[in-house]
Amino acid sequence: MKADRVLAKVPEVTLLFWLVKIAATTLGETGGDAVTMSWLGETTPAASGIGYLIGTGIFGVLFAAAVWVQIRAPRFHPAPYWFAIIASTTVGTTLADYVTRSLGIGYAGGSGLLLAMVLGVLWWWRRTLGSVSVGSVGSPASEAFYWLTIMCSQTLGTALGDWVADTAGLGYTGAMAIFGGALAVVAALYFRSRLSHTLLFWAAFILTRPLGAVVGDFLDKPVASGGLELSRYAATAALLVFIVGCIVFLPQRAAARAH
Repeated sequence: MKADRVLAKVPEVTLLFWLVKIAATTLGETGGDAVTMSWLGETTPAASGIGYLIGTGIFGVLFAAAVWVQIRAPRFHPAPYWFAIIASTTVGTTLADYVTRSLGIGYAGGSGLLLAMVLGVLWWWRRTLGSVSVGSVGSPASEAFYWLTIMCSQTLGTALGDWVADTAGLGYTGAMAIFGGALAVVAALYFRSRLSHTLLFWAAFILTRPLGAVVGDFLDKPVASGGLELSRYAATAALLVFIVGCIVFLPQRAAARAH
């Protein structure tokens, strides 16, 4: 590598990155539901939202610990990075469910509020450090903004996925087609337009979360609701095996950035 190049503390954005990201967001949905609905739901009243609140606390602690490890690490390591992503998407699932269902804000209101938060964090990040590109993530300050943006986007994705699938009446397969099609448009713009690659990256990053949310719901929701009614625990375990396999057997390099 050239002397005027340094490594960021995030992975290089490749097809593998997007495959693992979608699997992680799907795991976040099935894993979050496994804790709040299957495990805690057996002992807490569903209407009270206590299960969602406890689940958010559990995954919030895991996410905070994972981000602390990330910031303390001197360089990019795939395993702790993807653990932090999984923690962010599980806490995003439980937090979004608590806000939209237990607090009564609703999917539309929750999606609008969370979108405003994502855009606000990105604006704050750019205003403070001058860039929101993945290649700029190398200092504690940029990492803090990076993970805060991810946390907000993962929560937004859960609410957005539920809004499109449930409130809009498209169902899980219809929502998968909507978000999958939107990602295909973003990919086409990336390769065939002059739009900012940073803008398109964050658009794709945000869209993978509702896609994963509706895929996760499709896997574990009842057949009568349009799902396959698979075990949440089994679906979560299968997704985790896939992610671990990708980390162990497929090399991932740190993204490079100009010094």
